[in-house]
Amino acid sequence: MANPRMKKTEDRAFMLLVVLATLAFAWVLQPFYATILWGVVVAILFNPLNLRLRKKMGQRKSLASVTTVLLVIVMVILPLILISAALGSQASGIYRMVESGELDPAVYLQRILDSLPIWMREILNQFGLTDLASVKDRVTGLLAQASKIVAARALGIGLGAFDFALGLGIMLYLLFYLLRDGDTLLKRVKGAVPLGTEQKTILLEKISLVVRATVKGGVVVAAIQGMLGGFAFWLLGIPASLLWAVVMAFLSLIPAIGAAIVWAPVALYLLATGSIWQGLLLIGYGVLVIGLVDNLLRPFLVGKSTKLPDYIVLISTLGGIEIFGLQGFVVGPLIAAIFMVSWDMFSKADHAAENSPPP
Repeated sequence: MANPRMKKTEDRAFMLLVVLATLAFAWVLQPFYATILWGVVVAILFNPLNLRLRKKMGQRKSLASVTTVLLVIVMVILPLILISAALGSQASGIYRMVESGELDPAVYLQRILDSLPIWMREILNQFGLTDLASVKDRVTGLLAQASKIVAARALGIGLGAFDFALGLGIMLYLLFYLLRDGDTLLKRVKGAVPLGTEQKTILLEKISLVVRATVKGGVVVAAIQGMLGGFAFWLLGIPASLLWAVVMAFLSLIPAIGAAIVWAPVALYLLATGSIWQGLLLIGYGVLVIGLVDNLLRPFLVGKSTKLPDYIVLISTLGGIEIFGLQGFVVGPLIAAIFMVSWDMFSKADHAAENSPPP
């Protein structure tokens, strides 16, 4: 018979080995965490399509997975690369115009101030907002810095092209195996996680729902809102319409902010400078078209799946972006969902234990 003390020591040593090996493996993968994250996210989103293709192709997993990856490249990757290239070119053009003085924010600010009533100008004067020299320096600096960043970092195009290509290749390579062997990997993960069967099922379903809701109900809606806003800006002859479209799409990812923070000031500027019908047209278009996209499309794309409270989504999204960068809009709500589901299961288990009859 084995010594109980020796058995306990061996169990502790084995758990320490598991923890250390896991931490070391996570450390090795850390440089590619964003690549791995997007590979998993895309696999979750396109797995239903992969399963349908597999069924039509006589359960040939490899062929169905390759076809799905090719569709991802054509439908998602190539359009993003083309848009990013055009965005980088447009941002570089704006940066050069600001730097050369061809684009002068003071001119636009002066037009707005001239159109304001006297009492409003007096209020702005008390806050120092009518000092065009200082306001011009701030706005010019912000525009130049923002344009320079967008021009240099638009999806890694330019100096970071090699890193972008490497990450994209790893993501697509990982995506193929996740689509082909995803069911086997999921069974192994469920078998390795030391939780009850019901708890594991609920947790994995919640993770899948949050990823789909965040990307389908967030990214798709934001992209459509940005596209509609950019089209309106292009139609009204507003410069850098593509750049503003991307800004609106990014702001639409953040709950309670949205694209109105871009188009509303532009509409007010048009009204203040005498372009009355253009300003009214932009306001009506923003409210009736851009604003309603979220209310009409999000329920259709997400369905009636479990939804986090809006304030939790807002805080977790902003915190996720602050810590993890762009991919934080997925990681933040995902961590929040795991947190809430874990505590909900813990609360139910604790409540059931209190109400269970004594032995």
